[in-house]
Amino acid sequence: MTYQPRELEPGVLAAGQMTVDDLARAADAGVRTVVCHRPDGEEPGQPDAGTLRDQAEALGLTFVHAPVSGMPGEEAVERTAGALGGRGDILLFCRSGMRSTVAWALARRMEGADADELRARAMAAGYDLSRVPL
Repeated sequence: MTYQPRELEPGVLAAGQMTVDDLARAADAGVRTVVCHRPDGEEPGQPDAGTLRDQAEALGLTFVHAPVSGMPGEEAVERTAGALGGRGDILLFCRSGMRSTVAWALARRMEGADADELRARAMAAGYDLSRVPL
């Protein structure tokens, strides 16, 4: 998959699977924190979180692994929320960007954000959260 981040809100991007090379592109574009929502071994050929963490840190990025299978659980949402309060632009990713977008929306709901506004922002980025309980 070609690296094509989508803006969920100013300073917060979602994307599909990242490669080591994509991390360098993200860093060059101003991303400072990367949140990986993919569990290791989800698909053949997917780089593991340790490899991505090493590359991210070599680039000066903060790397957070918050694996999600299905709906994001409490721990993944809390890690996502913590990253959203971090430094600089943030990139969330999973296989397609959908689980990352759900984790972002649930994290923002914990802060009191309006569910309809979150759904509208997600839809503008190409992610349909209409069936997600926010």
